[in-house]
Amino acid sequence: MSAREAILARIRKAHGREGAAPTEAELTDARNVIARRERGPQPSIARPADREQQFLRECDRLGTTHAHAETIARVPAEIARYLDANAIERRVVGWPQLAGLDWVAANVHFDNRPVQPTDHVGVTSCFCAIAETGTLLLLGAPEMPKKTALLPETHVALVSRARLVDTMEDAFALLRAERGEPPRATWFVSGPSRTADIEQTIVIGAHGPYRVHVILVP
Repeated sequence: MSAREAILARIRKAHGREGAAPTEAELTDARNVIARRERGPQPSIARPADREQQFLRECDRLGTTHAHAETIARVPAEIARYLDANAIERRVVGWPQLAGLDWVAANVHFDNRPVQPTDHVGVTSCFCAIAETGTLLLLGAPEMPKKTALLPETHVALVSRARLVDTMEDAFALLRAERGEPPRATWFVSGPSRTADIEQTIVIGAHGPYRVHVILVP
């Protein structure tokens, strides 16, 4: 018996279950519970009166800056404004789906290519955003590489107002409804990367971007 099997066998024994391995009936019960996708209790804040304002409040709490673009065509100009305000060069690397925007008119150099360690700004969209926690849900794919959001020191993400949901449970429900099973690269972004591993001192940008900027679009 492996160490893993021994540990699970002790757990089963503590719960009064026979044998070292689950029976077929127990496995069937477990599969049925998973298939029902039952939701647990939801906090009262999970259904805010104003979903967008709740999302922005949580962004503020996390240190995620935010802005609005009246139309998707205004996104390059809004990104140019943000870059200038933070003294960042007007050069970004973004997902291919954003390459068709008029970056030239905004005087922003947009690179439609895999991100490199020397790149300072990555621009992506997101699958949806969660009002309860100010979190972005991103899905990776060949045309939506994960490192564009994680490698540069600044991550700019476009969030459609139509893709704002109340809770993480709602985000997973939307993902299952539209995509079935999630892709292998599925990740959540809740503000700039941070850690307090060393002496409980907060360090920003330890495992990813130290700036996250959200642009809300129609």
